[in-house]
Amino acid sequence: MFKLAKYLKGYRAKTIIGPFFKLFEAFFELITPLVVAWVIDTAIPRGRSGDFSGLWIGGGIILALGVLGLAFTITAQFFASRASAGFGTNLRRELYHHINTFSYAELDKFSTTSLITRLTSDVNQAQQAVAMFVRLILRAPFISVGAIVMAMIIDLKISLIFVVSALVIGGALWLIMALTMPGYKRVQEKLDEVTRLTKENLSGARVVRAFDAETREISAFDAAADVLSRTSIKVSSLSALLNPLTYAVLNIGVIVLLYFGGVSVNAGKLTQGEIIALVNYMTQILTAMIMFANLLVTFTKASASATRINEVFDVTTSMEEGSGASPDLDANAIELNDVTFTYSGSSAPSLSNVNLKIEKGMSVGILGGTGSGKTTLVSLITRLYDVNVGEVKIFGHNVKDYSSDELYSLFGVAPQKAVLFEGTVRDNIRWGKEDATDEEIEKALVVSQSKEFVDNLKDGLDTMINQGGKNLSGGQRQRLTIARALVSNPKILILDDSSSALDFATDAKLRKALNELKKSEKLTSITVSQRATSIKYSDLIIVMDDGKIVGLGTHDDLISSCDVYREICLSQNKGDDENE
Repeated sequence: MFKLAKYLKGYRAKTIIGPFFKLFEAFFELITPLVVAWVIDTAIPRGRSGDFSGLWIGGGIILALGVLGLAFTITAQFFASRASAGFGTNLRRELYHHINTFSYAELDKFSTTSLITRLTSDVNQAQQAVAMFVRLILRAPFISVGAIVMAMIIDLKISLIFVVSALVIGGALWLIMALTMPGYKRVQEKLDEVTRLTKENLSGARVVRAFDAETREISAFDAAADVLSRTSIKVSSLSALLNPLTYAVLNIGVIVLLYFGGVSVNAGKLTQGEIIALVNYMTQILTAMIMFANLLVTFTKASASATRINEVFDVTTSMEEGSGASPDLDANAIELNDVTFTYSGSSAPSLSNVNLKIEKGMSVGILGGTGSGKTTLVSLITRLYDVNVGEVKIFGHNVKDYSSDELYSLFGVAPQKAVLFEGTVRDNIRWGKEDATDEEIEKALVVSQSKEFVDNLKDGLDTMINQGGKNLSGGQRQRLTIARALVSNPKILILDDSSSALDFATDAKLRKALNELKKSEKLTSITVSQRATSIKYSDLIIVMDDGKIVGLGTHDDLISSCDVYREICLSQNKGDDENE
């Protein structure tokens, strides 16, 4: 938890000043029982003889102490709220920024739901701990120690009851905290699992219903929720012992105090007011210990959450910013030299000894079965991952030599899964180029075969798209992601199986439009597809199998020389291509 203290930057003064206001409030609280004792022992006897001045003075002092204590408490609460909210904002912002520096290799180490839980629930736990820290870190110990000191001033022997009670409760607090800390970490891990299942089932609700799997998924969710519930109950049961244990010990202390106090009153060693003051101090210790117990419970939860947050911060991106190379637009658009790549945790390489040269302005098709390495290849070209062996060059320079901004400005990518964001059509396309004009957007829509259906939408470019594009068809979503990739006028366009939902006629129109764009603007395009027809007329076709390039050439070359390519074409009922 202390590793996160640096995120109090800008709020450290409030974090320091707040506890001191609570300290003053605690001081007034400790003085009050002495004033009450004076009123009982002195002012009330005087009042019986007609002198009420002591009662007015004592009552006024008690009221003044209460008002001052309230004012200091409100001020401390203000500082605690500002400090904790500022801490939470800083931590959440830095954690989000850090996650956004991750390459795909680092993102693979955490699930999406786990990162969401760490950004929300875990940060909230840490934020709550800061608020409790400001309010109680000085007040609770000061009240506990101060009440014991006050008891010693009144009667040294009876104060031993306070000391013993405090030591017993302190030992119990330490033991319970040690037992519950690992449990709270397990609770957060189980919460990750419940969040994951919730996200999957809500985002995949149509698929669940299509396969009539509601009962099965509800059972899986119930099982995960049951595990979370049992884990939470187990940890909470231990934490729940704190308050009753504290009450039991201190109430026993009060009973012992009243017994020995009564004996002392009868012997004339103590007054009735002093006994009341001692009982008040015992009650103050009880309240302070309960607050301190709650503080420790909160810190135990926060420590588990802080461990999970620090696990993310401890992961640094494996991709270093390049020196700022500038592309040589006369060089080959793409080169791969002896590239081998293995995913983290995998025993076998996904790509092995890949060598490839793609000239500027070429249209390239990549074909292969599932798991053949197609998407991995384009991920390395765009530096979503770094190669293990070999090098990837873009326009004459290693991708590692480019700054990320310069490198990504060269590409327009339409990913395998069409991802759209909540907002207008115009907003979504401008993800490709933030300051794109309507003319540039229209040009991208025309090439991607999106203009007709966008024009038919109720509000055209201003039509709102639901999160994930749920109010559009699969083909419409794919065409808009292609338009988004095109609007930045990239040097290299990558379509990763991003036209699979298009009908053959629309797919053919798209290929024709891209071919015209290639001729007019020297665009280098890479199309990854499961359809042989989608890449049939490419300048260069790359056939992949088991992480290796097993065929390289035009359609006519490969249909006669590459068995894998021929088999794919035949399996798609394109056997007549052999006769062309």
